[in-house]
Amino acid sequence: MKVRLTLLMFLFSILYLNGQIKLGKIVNDVKKKAEQQIENRIEQKADKVVDSALDKIEGKVDETVAGKKKTPKKSDSGTSSSDDQPGEAAAQTDSHNPLTESQTANSAQQNTSVLVWNKFDFVPGTEIIFEDNQEGEQNGEFPGKWDLSGGVAENAVYGGSPVIMFRKNNINGTDGIVPLLKNRNEDYLPEEFTIEFDAYFPFYYSTYQISLLDPKNQRNIDPTNNVSKRFYLRFKQNMANGRDISDSYYPGFTNANTKSNPGWRHISISFNKRALKAYIDDARVLNIPNLSVNPLGVCIAYHNTADKDPGFIRNIRIAKGAVPLYDKLLTDGKFVTTGIRFDVNKATIRPESAGTIHYVVKMMNDNPDLKFCVEGHTDSDGDAPANQKLSEARAKAVIEMLIKAGIQADRLTSKGHGESKPVSENNSPEGKAQNRRVEFIKTNS
Repeated sequence: MKVRLTLLMFLFSILYLNGQIKLGKIVNDVKKKAEQQIENRIEQKADKVVDSALDKIEGKVDETVAGKKKTPKKSDSGTSSSDDQPGEAAAQTDSHNPLTESQTANSAQQNTSVLVWNKFDFVPGTEIIFEDNQEGEQNGEFPGKWDLSGGVAENAVYGGSPVIMFRKNNINGTDGIVPLLKNRNEDYLPEEFTIEFDAYFPFYYSTYQISLLDPKNQRNIDPTNNVSKRFYLRFKQNMANGRDISDSYYPGFTNANTKSNPGWRHISISFNKRALKAYIDDARVLNIPNLSVNPLGVCIAYHNTADKDPGFIRNIRIAKGAVPLYDKLLTDGKFVTTGIRFDVNKATIRPESAGTIHYVVKMMNDNPDLKFCVEGHTDSDGDAPANQKLSEARAKAVIEMLIKAGIQADRLTSKGHGESKPVSENNSPEGKAQNRRVEFIKTNS
């Protein structure tokens, strides 16, 4: 009897302790769930506060992007530091700066910047007549590769880049700078030519004028013998026009839309016997089927009347047009282009290369059996081993871009030759630019 009683008491104790343990576990679970729910509710409240703050910030950003709200700030000197004023910070971060775009793309994903210019069909000439990237220029001096027709211009550094600064100019028919060429007294523009340069626009109404005659050296060969009647083109940051040519606007802009986009624009002009096209960045703004004049030379001017509103240009190139690239391929088994450009000492493809790349893509799509070895070349600046590696990297970058555009990888190979195969002397900007090239060699495998 005692044994049974003892056994029952033992079993009861076990059951009691087990119940206590389960009860404690249940209490702990309930406590944890309650704490978790409280924590979740606190986080939800915090999220709502953060979302509300972010919505307000995003709203302000949207207003700024849309141009609905702009509050200029005053610097300590009392001058405006809004987006309407030029400054190094604006030049370094501007979305229309080809160099900045390429550098940004390089830090995120190699060479993606060129894909933004998906409608750019400008293909530059292959024989370089004049090249000036302001290499070796002395700050404050007059640009060494130019002559002055009128106004005031000098070398400067802006946004970390060497530039030509227009300090005081009027687009009055005689002001501006003209290329310092040996044959500048003659008609040095061929039947097919291209002109390119980067221009900084501090205001929406800032104006650059490109005259297709040298008003200082070509007066005697002007067919009308009247320099004021020569042909010109004018570019603002969102529009272009010319002599007897009405305004044509950058996509998204109209005469009523004067929103300012301070920063760099890439200006491109293409002339083919009688037809002229002009581009601002990737947008074609002028398409003239019959120019009715004979372009003789080049003069670049900027409209301002005081030192306080200077204009800046850089990377100027004049090139002679050539037969279509595919025709060169049929006759020579290859074609050579200087139209694919890279950031200095990098394999980052610049956006203005898009036209040439699109041309190659179309050529390969139209000819499915066509295969290329893409070969990179450099000038002789720097040491040979570094140039060899750079040329290899650039050739591979071009292949990557073509593959991204839809070309099968097995149709492309690459090589780099560095500075070992120059096609011109390396003692002039034009010669160096001609040596910095990409060649597309037709292959059978």
